[in-house]
Amino acid sequence: MERINIQFTLFSAFYSPLISAMSGGFLKAEGLDPEWSVAAPGVTAIAALEDGSAHVVQSALSQGLTTLNAGETPTAVHFAQINEMDGFFLTARSADPDFTWDRLEGAEVVAFGGGQPLAMFKYACHKAGIDFAKIKLITPGGAAAIDAAFRAGQGDYVQQQGPFPQQLQADGLGHIVAQVGRQIGPCGFSSLAARPDWLKTDMARAFMRAYAKTRRHMNETPAAEIARAEKPYFPEIDEAVLADCIATYQQLGCWTPHVEITQEAFEATLDIYAYNGLLKERYRYDQVCADPPGGE
Repeated sequence: MERINIQFTLFSAFYSPLISAMSGGFLKAEGLDPEWSVAAPGVTAIAALEDGSAHVVQSALSQGLTTLNAGETPTAVHFAQINEMDGFFLTARSADPDFTWDRLEGAEVVAFGGGQPLAMFKYACHKAGIDFAKIKLITPGGAAAIDAAFRAGQGDYVQQQGPFPQQLQADGLGHIVAQVGRQIGPCGFSSLAARPDWLKTDMARAFMRAYAKTRRHMNETPAAEIARAEKPYFPEIDEAVLADCIATYQQLGCWTPHVEITQEAFEATLDIYAYNGLLKERYRYDQVCADPPGGE
């Protein structure tokens, strides 16, 4: 077995295609023994590529865009998709089967105060035809702080990635009323990144074979079975809640079987960042992305 070091910038069930590559035994079947970690808060996993402590990381196209905006050449390239849609949910305190986005105007929403989650949320509100400036944002920090704030009684709604919203529902503390991804549509949301030289290695080709099989597995396998294998990675989440979360993402369609980052998904991400005023220019695909190694 050859050791492969994987790092997540954020860790949640939304990134199940990469988690299941480990939990489902796909990497080991290709002779790779995964060692995984999560980047420290406020630190991008790209740093682990740069110092050599990781071979492949969970990241986002926005990382490359931010680097280019700074006038720098990215040290990493994004070579495969993880999610082709935003994976955040809006959860209300009370059930609201007739929810419409205009109900957010004037409401308190516990949410992320910056980065891609905020940019995507603003774009979703734009597409819904509502005035984002009328939302009363509460921004306590990262995912754990957001969850704690809503559980402590702050906000009318909360913006979270799975499985936090599903756990809130299971605990009787909230009701999911909307999926941000459905409002935005397909885009290059999250991705796998590596150094260009690593993509030329046998390890990279073995990883890609495993990952391609995992993506098919994510679409063909019952959510309960995937959750059972992933449960050790989520010790504080109920297995039924994890299965519910995975099933919802399967239905959303963010884990499309193809592995490459498409030109269309890349352009959609540029549209979102341009709307937010976060692009100095409209960058080319090959400035951020690369083809998957080997392929199948």
